[in-house]
Amino acid sequence: MQVRYPSSKRPLRFLAALVLLPGLAGCFSSQGGESASDGAQPGSRLRVALAFPPAENFSPYGADATLLSRLGVTEGLTALDANGAATPALARSWTRVNDRAWRFTLREATFHDGTEVTPSAVAGALTRATQAKPVPAPLAGVTLSARPDGDDGVRVTTADPDPVLPMRLAGPSLAILAPRAYAKRGNPTPAGTATGPFELTRVDGGTSATLDRYDDYWGGRAQASGIDARFVEDGTARANAVRTGDVDIAEAVPVAQAATLDADTRREAGTTRTTSLHLNTRSGPFEDPRLRAAARTAIDSSALANGVFEGYADPGAGIYGPAVTWAESKRVKPSGRAKAARPDGTPVTLATYDNRPELPEVAQVVQQQLEKAGFEVRLQVREYSRLESDALEGKFDAFIGARNSLLDTGDPVGVLAGDYTCDGGYNLALLCDPKVDRAVAKADRADGTGERQDAAMAAEAVILGTDAVVPLAHQRIVLGVSPKVRGVLLDPYERTLVGPGTRR
Repeated sequence: MQVRYPSSKRPLRFLAALVLLPGLAGCFSSQGGESASDGAQPGSRLRVALAFPPAENFSPYGADATLLSRLGVTEGLTALDANGAATPALARSWTRVNDRAWRFTLREATFHDGTEVTPSAVAGALTRATQAKPVPAPLAGVTLSARPDGDDGVRVTTADPDPVLPMRLAGPSLAILAPRAYAKRGNPTPAGTATGPFELTRVDGGTSATLDRYDDYWGGRAQASGIDARFVEDGTARANAVRTGDVDIAEAVPVAQAATLDADTRREAGTTRTTSLHLNTRSGPFEDPRLRAAARTAIDSSALANGVFEGYADPGAGIYGPAVTWAESKRVKPSGRAKAARPDGTPVTLATYDNRPELPEVAQVVQQQLEKAGFEVRLQVREYSRLESDALEGKFDAFIGARNSLLDTGDPVGVLAGDYTCDGGYNLALLCDPKVDRAVAKADRADGTGERQDAAMAAEAVILGTDAVVPLAHQRIVLGVSPKVRGVLLDPYERTLVGPGTRR
Protein backbone atom coordinates (compact mmCIF):
# COMPACT_ATOMS: atom_id res chain seq x y z
CA MET A 1 0.00 0.00 0.00
CA GLN A 2 1.21 3.51 -0.76
CA VAL A 3 -0.04 6.72 0.68
CA ARG A 4 0.53 10.00 -1.13
CA TYR A 5 0.29 13.08 1.02
CA PRO A 6 -1.60 16.14 -0.16
CA SER A 7 0.13 19.30 -1.31
CA SER A 8 1.44 21.86 1.17
CA LYS A 9 -1.75 23.91 0.90
CA ARG A 10 -3.95 21.11 2.23
CA PRO A 11 -3.84 19.48 5.68
CA LEU A 12 -1.64 16.43 5.99
CA ARG A 13 -3.49 13.78 7.96
CA PHE A 14 -1.05 11.01 8.68
CA LEU A 15 2.17 9.11 7.95
CA ALA A 16 2.01 5.50 6.83
CA ALA A 17 4.64 2.82 6.45
CA LEU A 18 4.94 1.51 2.90
CA VAL A 19 6.37 -1.57 1.26
CA LEU A 20 10.14 -2.00 1.14
CA LEU A 21 11.55 -0.97 -2.21
CA PRO A 22 13.84 -3.57 -3.82
CA GLY A 23 17.37 -2.25 -4.22
CA LEU A 24 18.88 1.16 -4.67
CA ALA A 25 19.59 1.59 -8.36
CA GLY A 26 16.59 2.85 -10.28
CA CYS A 27 14.78 3.93 -7.11
CA PHE A 28 15.36 7.61 -7.64
CA SER A 29 12.84 8.33 -10.35
CA SER A 30 11.48 11.82 -9.89
CA GLN A 31 8.03 12.61 -8.58
CA GLY A 32 5.55 14.76 -10.45
CA GLY A 33 6.78 13.82 -13.92
CA GLU A 34 10.10 15.70 -13.75
CA SER A 35 13.15 14.03 -15.16
CA ALA A 36 15.91 13.04 -12.77
CA SER A 37 18.44 12.20 -15.47
CA ASP A 38 22.09 13.20 -15.34
CA GLY A 39 21.41 16.05 -17.74
CA ALA A 40 18.94 17.66 -15.37
CA GLN A 41 18.92 21.44 -14.93
CA PRO A 42 18.37 23.47 -11.75
CA GLY A 43 14.85 22.76 -10.58
CA SER A 44 15.35 19.00 -10.81
CA ARG A 45 14.89 16.79 -7.79
CA LEU A 46 17.89 15.81 -5.70
CA ARG A 47 18.60 12.16 -4.99
CA VAL A 48 20.18 11.70 -1.58
CA ALA A 49 21.45 8.55 0.17
CA LEU A 50 21.46 8.81 3.96
CA ALA A 51 23.10 6.40 6.39
CA PHE A 52 20.47 6.38 9.13
CA PRO A 53 16.77 5.54 8.78
CA PRO A 54 14.36 7.23 11.16
CA ALA A 55 14.62 5.51 14.53
CA GLU A 56 11.61 7.18 16.16
CA ASN A 57 9.08 7.72 13.36
CA PHE A 58 10.58 11.15 12.61
CA SER A 59 9.97 12.46 16.10
CA PRO A 60 11.60 15.89 16.34
CA TYR A 61 12.65 15.23 19.94
CA GLY A 62 15.29 12.53 19.43
CA ALA A 63 17.95 11.42 16.97
CA ASP A 64 15.59 11.86 14.00
CA ALA A 65 15.63 15.63 14.53
CA THR A 66 18.97 15.84 12.75
CA LEU A 67 17.61 13.91 9.76
CA LEU A 68 14.89 16.52 9.42
CA SER A 69 17.24 19.49 9.68
CA ARG A 70 19.77 17.96 7.26
CA LEU A 71 17.05 17.55 4.66
CA GLY A 72 15.80 21.11 5.08
CA VAL A 73 12.45 20.20 6.63
CA THR A 74 12.60 21.76 10.10
CA GLU A 75 13.95 24.96 11.60
CA GLY A 76 14.27 26.54 15.01
CA LEU A 77 14.17 30.11 16.15
CA THR A 78 17.91 30.32 15.55
CA ALA A 79 20.69 28.51 13.68
CA LEU A 80 24.47 28.30 14.08
CA ASP A 81 27.07 29.92 11.88
CA ALA A 82 30.44 28.39 11.01
CA ASN A 83 31.94 29.65 14.27
CA GLY A 84 29.16 28.19 16.41
CA ALA A 85 27.47 31.52 17.14
CA ALA A 86 23.69 31.93 17.02
CA THR A 87 22.33 33.41 13.81
CA PRO A 88 18.74 34.29 12.80
CA ALA A 89 16.31 31.64 11.56
CA LEU A 90 12.59 31.92 12.38
CA ALA A 91 13.59 34.68 14.77
CA ARG A 92 15.08 37.63 12.90
CA SER A 93 16.52 39.16 16.08
CA TRP A 94 16.58 38.84 19.86
CA THR A 95 17.41 40.84 22.95
CA ARG A 96 18.21 39.84 26.51
CA VAL A 97 15.57 41.41 28.74
CA ASN A 98 17.25 40.39 32.00
CA ASP A 99 19.48 37.58 33.24
CA ARG A 100 16.67 35.01 32.89
CA ALA A 101 14.51 36.31 30.02
CA TRP A 102 14.99 36.89 26.31
CA ARG A 103 12.64 38.34 23.69
CA PHE A 104 12.76 36.84 20.19
CA THR A 105 11.28 38.87 17.35
CA LEU A 106 9.73 36.60 14.72
CA ARG A 107 10.04 37.04 10.98
CA GLU A 108 7.04 36.66 8.68
CA ALA A 109 6.82 32.98 7.76
CA THR A 110 4.30 30.20 7.24
CA PHE A 111 4.16 26.54 8.15
CA HIS A 112 3.88 23.88 5.47
CA ASP A 113 0.14 23.62 6.14
CA GLY A 114 -0.24 27.27 5.13
CA THR A 115 -0.85 28.67 8.62
CA GLU A 116 1.20 31.58 9.91
CA VAL A 117 4.14 31.32 12.28
CA THR A 118 2.68 33.29 15.18
CA PRO A 119 3.95 34.02 18.69
CA SER A 120 1.28 31.69 20.05
CA ALA A 121 2.33 28.83 17.77
CA VAL A 122 6.01 29.27 18.61
CA ALA A 123 5.38 29.46 22.34
CA GLY A 124 3.22 26.36 22.12
CA ALA A 125 5.88 24.40 20.23
CA LEU A 126 8.57 25.27 22.78
CA THR A 127 6.24 24.41 25.66
CA ARG A 128 5.56 21.00 24.13
CA ALA A 129 9.30 20.36 23.84
CA THR A 130 9.76 21.04 27.55
CA GLN A 131 7.15 18.37 28.30
CA ALA A 132 8.72 15.66 26.10
CA LYS A 133 10.05 12.47 27.72
CA PRO A 134 12.96 12.03 27.66
CA VAL A 135 13.76 15.70 27.60
CA PRO A 136 15.31 16.90 24.30
CA ALA A 137 19.07 17.12 24.63
CA PRO A 138 19.30 20.95 24.36
CA LEU A 139 17.01 21.24 27.40
CA ALA A 140 18.87 18.82 29.64
CA GLY A 141 19.13 20.49 33.04
CA VAL A 142 17.20 23.55 31.86
CA THR A 143 13.79 24.74 33.05
CA LEU A 144 12.27 26.90 30.34
CA SER A 145 8.95 28.58 29.65
CA ALA A 146 7.72 30.52 26.62
CA ARG A 147 4.82 32.92 26.07
CA PRO A 148 3.70 35.33 23.33
CA ASP A 149 5.02 38.86 23.69
CA GLY A 150 3.10 41.27 21.47
CA ASP A 151 2.20 40.70 17.82
CA ASP A 152 5.63 39.60 16.66
CA GLY A 153 7.55 38.33 19.67
CA VAL A 154 8.05 35.42 22.04
CA ARG A 155 9.47 35.80 25.53
CA VAL A 156 11.50 32.82 26.72
CA THR A 157 12.29 32.63 30.43
CA THR A 158 14.60 30.20 32.20
CA ALA A 159 14.64 29.29 35.87
CA ASP A 160 18.34 30.08 36.07
CA PRO A 161 20.38 32.53 33.99
CA ASP A 162 21.17 31.00 30.60
CA PRO A 163 23.68 33.08 28.63
CA VAL A 164 23.64 30.68 25.66
CA LEU A 165 19.87 30.43 25.20
CA PRO A 166 19.99 31.66 21.56
CA MET A 167 22.49 28.88 20.79
CA ARG A 168 20.38 26.37 22.72
CA LEU A 169 17.29 27.19 20.66
CA ALA A 170 19.20 26.30 17.50
CA GLY A 171 19.13 22.62 18.50
CA PRO A 172 17.40 20.46 15.85
CA SER A 173 15.16 18.90 18.51
CA LEU A 174 13.69 22.34 19.30
CA ALA A 175 12.27 22.81 15.81
CA ILE A 176 9.11 24.89 15.59
CA LEU A 177 6.07 23.02 14.21
CA ALA A 178 2.52 24.12 13.47
CA PRO A 179 -0.16 23.56 16.15
CA ARG A 180 -1.63 20.74 14.05
CA ALA A 181 1.54 18.71 14.61
CA TYR A 182 0.50 18.24 18.25
CA ALA A 183 -3.12 17.30 17.60
CA LYS A 184 -2.66 13.66 18.60
CA ARG A 185 -1.12 12.17 21.70
CA GLY A 186 2.50 11.16 21.55
CA ASN A 187 5.30 12.77 19.62
CA PRO A 188 4.35 15.43 17.06
CA THR A 189 4.63 14.82 13.33
CA PRO A 190 6.75 17.16 11.18
CA ALA A 191 5.00 16.01 8.00
CA GLY A 192 3.25 19.05 6.55
CA THR A 193 3.77 21.09 9.73
CA ALA A 194 7.36 22.37 9.58
CA THR A 195 8.79 25.59 8.08
CA GLY A 196 11.89 24.65 6.03
CA PRO A 197 12.46 24.92 2.27
CA PHE A 198 11.35 21.30 1.78
CA GLU A 199 8.18 19.61 2.97
CA LEU A 200 8.04 15.96 4.04
CA THR A 201 5.28 14.49 1.85
CA ARG A 202 5.76 10.74 1.87
CA VAL A 203 7.53 8.13 4.01
CA ASP A 204 8.15 4.51 3.01
CA GLY A 205 8.79 3.05 6.44
CA GLY A 206 12.52 3.09 7.12
CA THR A 207 13.40 2.79 3.45
CA SER A 208 12.81 6.17 1.85
CA ALA A 209 11.22 9.57 2.14
CA THR A 210 9.95 12.06 -0.39
CA LEU A 211 10.17 15.80 0.07
CA ASP A 212 8.71 18.50 -2.15
CA ARG A 213 9.77 22.09 -2.43
CA TYR A 214 7.75 24.44 -0.24
CA ASP A 215 7.16 27.38 -2.55
CA ASP A 216 6.20 29.82 0.20
CA TYR A 217 9.41 29.38 2.19
CA TRP A 218 10.36 32.63 3.91
CA GLY A 219 13.94 32.43 2.66
CA GLY A 220 12.98 32.18 -1.00
CA ARG A 221 12.01 29.27 -3.19
CA ALA A 222 14.51 26.41 -3.20
CA GLN A 223 16.35 25.79 -6.46
CA ALA A 224 15.65 22.04 -6.37
CA SER A 225 12.03 20.99 -6.82
CA GLY A 226 12.29 18.30 -4.18
CA ILE A 227 14.35 15.54 -2.61
CA ASP A 228 14.12 11.78 -3.02
CA ALA A 229 15.90 10.39 0.02
CA ARG A 230 16.84 6.78 0.58
CA PHE A 231 18.09 5.32 3.84
CA VAL A 232 20.94 3.03 2.81
CA GLU A 233 22.63 1.24 5.69
CA ASP A 234 25.50 -0.18 3.64
CA GLY A 235 28.29 2.39 3.25
CA THR A 236 29.77 0.70 0.21
CA ALA A 237 26.38 0.81 -1.47
CA ARG A 238 26.15 4.55 -0.79
CA ALA A 239 29.58 5.14 -2.31
CA ASN A 240 28.77 2.97 -5.33
CA ALA A 241 25.51 4.80 -5.87
CA VAL A 242 27.15 8.21 -6.18
CA ARG A 243 29.97 6.78 -8.27
CA THR A 244 27.55 5.26 -10.79
CA GLY A 245 25.28 8.33 -10.85
CA ASP A 246 22.32 6.68 -9.11
CA VAL A 247 22.40 9.37 -6.42
CA ASP A 248 23.53 12.98 -6.35
CA ILE A 249 24.66 13.09 -2.71
CA ALA A 250 25.80 10.24 -0.46
CA GLU A 251 26.61 10.99 3.16
CA ALA A 252 29.05 9.15 5.43
CA VAL A 253 31.15 7.52 2.71
CA PRO A 254 33.35 4.87 4.35
CA VAL A 255 37.00 5.85 4.51
CA ALA A 256 37.81 2.58 2.77
CA GLN A 257 35.72 3.78 -0.18
CA ALA A 258 36.94 7.38 -0.23
CA ALA A 259 39.88 6.65 -2.53
CA THR A 260 37.56 5.03 -5.07
CA LEU A 261 35.76 8.34 -5.65
CA ASP A 262 37.10 10.80 -8.21
CA ALA A 263 38.63 13.93 -6.74
CA ASP A 264 35.76 16.08 -8.05
CA THR A 265 33.24 13.75 -6.38
CA ARG A 266 34.86 13.38 -2.98
CA ARG A 267 34.22 16.09 -0.38
CA GLU A 268 35.92 16.16 3.01
CA ALA A 269 35.32 18.41 6.01
CA GLY A 270 36.33 18.54 9.64
CA THR A 271 33.61 17.90 12.17
CA THR A 272 33.16 18.08 15.91
CA ARG A 273 32.27 14.37 15.90
CA THR A 274 34.05 12.04 18.29
CA THR A 275 33.92 8.24 18.30
CA SER A 276 33.97 7.00 21.89
CA LEU A 277 33.79 3.84 23.96
CA HIS A 278 31.04 4.20 26.60
CA LEU A 279 31.25 1.88 29.61
CA ASN A 280 28.09 0.93 31.50
CA THR A 281 28.61 2.38 34.97
CA ARG A 282 25.22 1.32 36.35
CA SER A 283 25.42 -2.47 36.10
CA GLY A 284 27.76 -5.24 35.02
CA PRO A 285 31.54 -5.42 35.27
CA PHE A 286 32.16 -1.76 34.43
CA GLU A 287 30.24 -0.66 37.49
CA ASP A 288 33.69 -1.19 39.04
CA PRO A 289 35.83 1.90 38.27
CA ARG A 290 38.98 -0.25 38.44
CA LEU A 291 37.80 -2.34 35.50
CA ARG A 292 36.86 0.83 33.64
CA ALA A 293 40.42 2.01 34.19
CA ALA A 294 41.68 -1.31 32.86
CA ALA A 295 39.61 -0.85 29.71
CA ARG A 296 40.88 2.70 29.24
CA THR A 297 44.52 1.72 29.57
CA ALA A 298 44.01 -1.10 27.05
CA ILE A 299 42.97 1.27 24.25
CA ASP A 300 45.45 2.55 21.66
CA SER A 301 43.55 5.32 19.86
CA SER A 302 46.42 6.10 17.46
CA ALA A 303 46.04 2.64 15.95
CA LEU A 304 42.38 3.39 15.31
CA ALA A 305 42.91 6.83 13.75
CA ASN A 306 45.72 5.72 11.46
CA GLY A 307 44.47 2.22 10.74
CA VAL A 308 40.70 1.98 10.71
CA PHE A 309 40.11 5.61 9.70
CA GLU A 310 43.05 5.65 7.28
CA GLY A 311 44.08 9.13 8.37
CA TYR A 312 40.57 10.61 8.14
CA ALA A 313 40.56 11.05 11.93
CA ASP A 314 42.73 12.18 14.81
CA PRO A 315 43.50 10.09 17.93
CA GLY A 316 41.02 10.55 20.76
CA ALA A 317 42.06 13.41 23.02
CA GLY A 318 38.85 14.16 24.86
CA ILE A 319 35.15 14.76 24.41
CA TYR A 320 36.08 17.71 22.19
CA GLY A 321 38.45 17.22 19.27
CA PRO A 322 40.58 19.41 16.97
CA ALA A 323 37.56 20.86 15.13
CA VAL A 324 36.70 22.61 18.39
CA THR A 325 39.62 24.93 17.84
CA TRP A 326 39.89 26.35 21.36
CA ALA A 327 39.70 23.05 23.23
CA GLU A 328 43.28 21.79 23.17
CA SER A 329 44.79 24.92 24.69
CA LYS A 330 42.27 24.81 27.54
CA ARG A 331 42.29 21.04 28.19
CA VAL A 332 42.63 19.97 31.83
CA LYS A 333 44.31 16.69 32.76
CA PRO A 334 41.91 14.26 34.51
CA SER A 335 42.76 13.43 38.11
CA GLY A 336 41.59 11.00 40.76
CA ARG A 337 41.26 8.05 38.41
CA ALA A 338 40.96 4.58 39.91
CA LYS A 339 43.89 2.22 39.67
CA ALA A 340 43.39 -0.38 36.95
CA ALA A 341 42.50 -3.90 38.09
CA ARG A 342 43.45 -7.14 36.34
CA PRO A 343 40.48 -8.22 34.17
CA ASP A 344 41.34 -11.94 34.63
CA GLY A 345 38.94 -13.06 31.91
CA THR A 346 36.03 -10.79 32.92
CA PRO A 347 33.31 -11.29 30.26
CA VAL A 348 31.86 -8.13 28.67
CA THR A 349 29.40 -7.44 25.87
CA LEU A 350 30.51 -4.75 23.41
CA ALA A 351 27.96 -3.30 20.97
CA THR A 352 28.03 -0.89 18.04
CA TYR A 353 26.10 -0.15 14.86
CA ASP A 354 26.93 -0.49 11.18
CA ASN A 355 25.24 2.63 9.75
CA ARG A 356 28.65 4.25 10.08
CA PRO A 357 30.72 1.60 8.32
CA GLU A 358 33.94 2.29 10.25
CA LEU A 359 32.35 1.48 13.60
CA PRO A 360 32.21 -2.34 13.25
CA GLU A 361 35.90 -2.31 12.33
CA VAL A 362 36.63 0.04 15.24
CA ALA A 363 34.77 -2.38 17.49
CA GLN A 364 36.80 -5.35 16.23
CA VAL A 365 40.07 -3.53 16.98
CA VAL A 366 38.79 -2.47 20.42
CA GLN A 367 37.69 -6.06 21.04
CA GLN A 368 41.21 -7.25 20.25
CA GLN A 369 42.78 -4.61 22.49
CA LEU A 370 40.48 -5.46 25.40
CA GLU A 371 41.08 -9.18 24.98
CA LYS A 372 44.83 -8.59 24.95
CA ALA A 373 44.39 -6.81 28.30
CA GLY A 374 42.56 -9.84 29.74
CA PHE A 375 38.86 -9.26 29.07
CA GLU A 376 36.66 -11.81 27.36
CA VAL A 377 34.64 -9.81 24.79
CA ARG A 378 31.44 -10.72 22.93
CA LEU A 379 30.70 -8.30 20.08
CA GLN A 380 27.22 -7.34 18.84
CA VAL A 381 26.68 -5.26 15.68
CA ARG A 382 23.23 -4.07 14.64
CA GLU A 383 21.53 -1.35 12.66
CA TYR A 384 21.25 1.78 14.81
CA SER A 385 17.47 1.97 15.05
CA ARG A 386 17.44 -1.57 16.52
CA LEU A 387 20.21 -0.79 18.97
CA GLU A 388 19.61 2.64 20.50
CA SER A 389 16.92 1.74 23.03
CA ASP A 390 18.88 -1.28 24.32
CA ALA A 391 21.99 0.85 24.73
CA LEU A 392 20.15 3.54 26.67
CA GLU A 393 18.59 0.87 28.88
CA GLY A 394 22.00 -0.51 29.81
CA LYS A 395 21.70 -3.89 28.10
CA PHE A 396 25.36 -3.80 27.01
CA ASP A 397 28.51 -3.52 29.08
CA ALA A 398 30.21 -1.28 26.53
CA PHE A 399 29.03 0.68 23.53
CA ILE A 400 30.91 2.38 20.70
CA GLY A 401 29.18 5.36 19.16
CA ALA A 402 29.97 8.47 17.14
CA ARG A 403 28.67 11.72 18.59
CA ASN A 404 28.91 15.32 17.42
CA SER A 405 29.94 17.17 20.56
CA LEU A 406 28.34 20.46 19.46
CA LEU A 407 25.30 19.08 17.66
CA ASP A 408 22.60 19.70 20.22
CA THR A 409 23.26 23.31 21.20
CA GLY A 410 26.53 24.52 19.72
CA ASP A 411 27.39 25.22 23.34
CA PRO A 412 30.20 23.01 24.69
CA VAL A 413 28.27 22.41 27.91
CA GLY A 414 25.26 20.97 26.08
CA VAL A 415 26.78 17.59 25.24
CA LEU A 416 28.07 17.25 28.79
CA ALA A 417 24.61 17.76 30.28
CA GLY A 418 22.86 15.53 27.75
CA ASP A 419 25.35 12.65 27.75
CA TYR A 420 26.98 12.46 31.18
CA THR A 421 24.66 13.77 33.90
CA CYS A 422 22.10 11.85 35.93
CA ASP A 423 19.21 13.43 34.00
CA GLY A 424 20.89 13.34 30.59
CA GLY A 425 18.68 12.07 27.78
CA TYR A 426 21.51 10.40 25.81
CA ASN A 427 23.60 8.99 28.65
CA LEU A 428 25.04 5.86 27.02
CA ALA A 429 27.38 5.23 29.95
CA LEU A 430 24.45 5.56 32.40
CA LEU A 431 26.74 7.76 34.44
CA CYS A 432 25.27 9.34 37.57
CA ASP A 433 28.07 10.93 39.57
CA PRO A 434 27.50 13.90 41.91
CA LYS A 435 30.93 15.34 41.10
CA VAL A 436 30.14 15.28 37.39
CA ASP A 437 26.73 16.86 37.90
CA ARG A 438 28.24 19.63 40.00
CA ALA A 439 30.98 20.33 37.44
CA VAL A 440 28.51 20.44 34.56
CA ALA A 441 26.13 22.66 36.54
CA LYS A 442 29.00 25.04 37.29
CA ALA A 443 29.91 25.17 33.61
CA ASP A 444 26.29 25.83 32.71
CA ARG A 445 26.21 28.84 35.01
CA ALA A 446 29.34 30.37 33.50
CA ASP A 447 28.77 33.57 31.54
CA GLY A 448 30.99 34.87 28.81
CA THR A 449 32.57 32.81 26.04
CA GLY A 450 36.02 32.30 27.60
CA GLU A 451 34.69 31.53 31.07
CA ARG A 452 32.24 28.99 29.67
CA GLN A 453 34.92 27.26 27.63
CA ASP A 454 37.20 27.03 30.68
CA ALA A 455 34.41 25.58 32.80
CA ALA A 456 33.47 23.08 30.07
CA MET A 457 37.04 21.79 29.90
CA ALA A 458 37.16 21.48 33.69
CA ALA A 459 33.94 19.43 33.55
CA GLU A 460 35.37 17.32 30.73
CA ALA A 461 38.29 16.44 33.00
CA VAL A 462 35.92 15.31 35.77
CA ILE A 463 33.97 13.15 33.32
CA LEU A 464 37.09 11.57 31.85
CA GLY A 465 38.31 10.97 35.40
CA THR A 466 35.42 8.52 35.94
CA ASP A 467 36.58 6.44 32.94
CA ALA A 468 32.93 6.15 31.92
CA VAL A 469 33.89 7.24 28.41
CA VAL A 470 37.10 6.61 26.45
CA PRO A 471 37.53 8.92 23.42
CA LEU A 472 38.74 6.85 20.48
CA ALA A 473 38.96 9.14 17.45
CA HIS A 474 37.89 12.57 16.21
CA GLN A 475 36.40 12.11 12.76
CA ARG A 476 36.36 13.99 9.51
CA ILE A 477 33.39 13.44 7.24
CA VAL A 478 33.63 12.21 3.66
CA LEU A 479 30.71 12.78 1.30
CA GLY A 480 30.16 11.68 -2.25
CA VAL A 481 28.73 14.54 -4.31
CA SER A 482 28.06 14.50 -8.04
CA PRO A 483 30.15 17.08 -9.94
CA LYS A 484 26.85 18.40 -11.31
CA VAL A 485 25.62 19.35 -7.84
CA ARG A 486 26.16 22.77 -6.33
CA GLY A 487 25.42 24.17 -2.89
CA VAL A 488 25.85 21.13 -0.65
CA LEU A 489 26.25 22.34 2.94
CA LEU A 490 29.40 20.92 4.58
CA ASP A 491 28.50 21.64 8.17
CA PRO A 492 31.01 20.80 10.95
CA TYR A 493 28.03 20.43 13.31
CA GLU A 494 26.31 18.04 10.85
CA ARG A 495 22.96 19.79 11.20
CA THR A 496 22.57 20.76 7.56
CA LEU A 497 23.23 19.09 4.23
CA VAL A 498 20.67 20.35 1.71
CA GLY A 499 19.43 23.93 1.61
CA PRO A 500 17.59 26.35 -0.67
CA GLY A 501 20.67 26.81 -2.84
CA THR A 502 21.45 23.10 -3.33
CA ARG A 503 20.80 22.13 -6.95
CA ARG A 504 21.90 20.14 -9.95
